[in-house]
Amino acid sequence: MSTHAKPVPAANCRSEYDTLRHVLLCPPRFMEIKDVINDVQKRYKEENIDVTEALRQHAAFVDALAAEGVDTAFLEASEEYPEQVFTRDIGFTIGDTVFISEMAANVRQGEEQVLQSWLTEKGVRFKHLPGHRIEGGDVLVDQDTVFVGISSRTSEEAIEELQRHMPDFRVVPIHLDEKYLHLDCVFNILSPTEALIFPEALEQETIDMLSECYTLIPVESDEQFKLGTNVLSIGDRRVFSQPQNTKVNKQLRNHGFRVIETDFSEIIKSGGAFRCCTMPVARD
Repeated sequence: MSTHAKPVPAANCRSEYDTLRHVLLCPPRFMEIKDVINDVQKRYKEENIDVTEALRQHAAFVDALAAEGVDTAFLEASEEYPEQVFTRDIGFTIGDTVFISEMAANVRQGEEQVLQSWLTEKGVRFKHLPGHRIEGGDVLVDQDTVFVGISSRTSEEAIEELQRHMPDFRVVPIHLDEKYLHLDCVFNILSPTEALIFPEALEQETIDMLSECYTLIPVESDEQFKLGTNVLSIGDRRVFSQPQNTKVNKQLRNHGFRVIETDFSEIIKSGGAFRCCTMPVARD
């Protein structure tokens, strides 16, 4: 895997779809389903993770990001943290600040300190939200609005605390069926006017509210299970998606997106795909 290392810029992120300039990842060197913490892991617990294949797929993804002009940085993988590949959950960038998450699952606690050390070393502005659980997979940014999922991983108290830290942003809580783990597994913003949605996981009132903001592109249950909603937008209508999710990809192309198909079939066995595996530091 090529590291494509460049100086880390100041934090700057105001959307899910502006041009991605710098992103933080972690190779799945010690990836393993140890404690089952989502429905996808239940399916693959016995089969577990082929680490060699996961590393190959992750390296191919990193190279594809570089080919699209995205600079990448990496946390050092640790045997203590088998879910560390999912860097989105441990932090999220809003405006000029990276917020360090408070991880809910025991198997992931401690990853926050690794991120804090990296941010300190690189001189990136950050804040910690201690005391209430919140994870980056539940946080989606669109200019001055921040949608935050109320889930088994993110509490209403943490959302209230986030709003206090961000008086210039409007924080919108979204209830979701907790079996789907994070908001970005069922809703993902693609552009100022379009978003993917798995409506079965959300209340009708929420769907109606989101439909006033976006053209909603539905994801069917079979492709939601394969993390079809968890794509990564990198700007200029470019989207990373898995080749297996053919219905999602067809809809994206019909809406004028360039779909960058990248195989992530080994990594998704632990319940996350492209958005889960990337923590944007800076977008233009």
